[in-house]
Amino acid sequence: MVEQERSTNPMSSPFQPFVDQWAACVQQATDVTQQTLGKFEGSSDPQAWRRQWFDALSGNTDRYLRSAPFLQMMKSHVQAMVLARQYQHGPRPTTCAGAPFGPPAGSPGGDQSGRLEAAVNARLEQLEQRVSAMEETVPSPSPADGWDRFLTALRRPQSSEDPAVDQEAPTTAGLGVTPHEVVFQEGALRLLRYRPRAPGFVEPTLICFALVNRPYILDLQADRSVVRRLLDRGCDVYLIDWGVPTGEDHTLRLQDYVCRFLAKVVDVVCRTAGTRQLNLLGYCMGGTMSTMFTALRPDRVRNLVLMATPIDFSGDEGLLNLWAREEHFDVDRLVDAFGNCPGEFLQYCFQLMKPVQNFTEKYLTLCDKAGDEAFLENFFALERWASDSIPVAGETFREYVKLLYQQNQLVKGKLTLGEAAVRLREIRCPLLLLVANQDHLVPPRSTLAIEKHVGSTDVQSMSIAAGHIGLAVSSKAHRDLWPRATQWVAEHSTERH
Repeated sequence: MVEQERSTNPMSSPFQPFVDQWAACVQQATDVTQQTLGKFEGSSDPQAWRRQWFDALSGNTDRYLRSAPFLQMMKSHVQAMVLARQYQHGPRPTTCAGAPFGPPAGSPGGDQSGRLEAAVNARLEQLEQRVSAMEETVPSPSPADGWDRFLTALRRPQSSEDPAVDQEAPTTAGLGVTPHEVVFQEGALRLLRYRPRAPGFVEPTLICFALVNRPYILDLQADRSVVRRLLDRGCDVYLIDWGVPTGEDHTLRLQDYVCRFLAKVVDVVCRTAGTRQLNLLGYCMGGTMSTMFTALRPDRVRNLVLMATPIDFSGDEGLLNLWAREEHFDVDRLVDAFGNCPGEFLQYCFQLMKPVQNFTEKYLTLCDKAGDEAFLENFFALERWASDSIPVAGETFREYVKLLYQQNQLVKGKLTLGEAAVRLREIRCPLLLLVANQDHLVPPRSTLAIEKHVGSTDVQSMSIAAGHIGLAVSSKAHRDLWPRATQWVAEHSTERH
């Protein structure tokens, strides 16, 4: 029982000091913002004043997250996290489970670890008090129910054998909302097929999602489903669910995912559809892998659609490009210590790029719209997906960071997967680029840069005022973007007679 309690303690993760430092950074930005906005009254409209406050706070926070002191601090904390992992488990672990930060009490450094734990626990208690206060601000009729629903939405899907699971509740949270069948499986990988009412095209459409997070973000809700928009257009849709890598999968490399798994899936889809080519749609990292595959096997791809896909990794518009630089991030030490890159670590990094929006602003919005049922359904579904983080195979993560983020080999024409050279100029098929103008993970420039490197003469881009995830799930995207995007796919496919 003691061991079980220890494993569920918030301090059982080596990432907690990493997160705590971000909290200190936000506090510094808050102090600067208070000094700035305290000199004038601002708008008399409370909503406008809050917007002005958050914009100023976000700007100050972003500047600090780019500063030399923060970058050095971040590097030091990652190194400390690696050392803590090695101290507890030694190098070359077989799982991605977290380990307590620092040495145990009574050992060298134990006193310092104890003080750190006490400080963080104190911060957690303050957070609990703030949460309790926020609960009281949720409008009637039942404020507690709203918060309970929020907490329930964050829980990971449980096994159907678990007696705690409500058997009447939907069990497809990790699979999406649209009916499908599994037509191929190898290890953790599953290929899902979604059939349209009336297939309209010879070429099927294969969706390749990223290795980070789970693919049901593309089928999150009936009215916010990229899968359904394609089905409505008459496309025969397939979606790759990469599954969750185990400790034994840490040796998988980019060439395994692109040249083996993705290539085999393409063969299965084309054989099932009775065609030589397909439409390939890649999202984020999945788009980067789709680009690599198309460059290596241009004969198999009729049309290539890239959603918020990093292609050119130069520049520092996005914090990821800056944080992942070799002088700031030692990916070798992280992978050597953990085996796979922990999903928890990636989730923290993504969320802490926008700490004001992710940890303050969105919860105030939740309170404001507690009576809006449609908003709540979308909010809870998105929060559950965002919390459903998974690890990335260690060697794949190492290569992705070093070869792309740090060396930018893809656009430089230096990338090889095994013995195969990846040449973007070999891509000659029609190309559709979908970008979000407010994307803080993948700047639009990174995606649009592919046009000057490929051999394609038919290249079109579409943009929308949304963020990285909003490109897939925002109401604006499904109203203004996806009707045009699916029409492009239809016009570039072979109509079935």
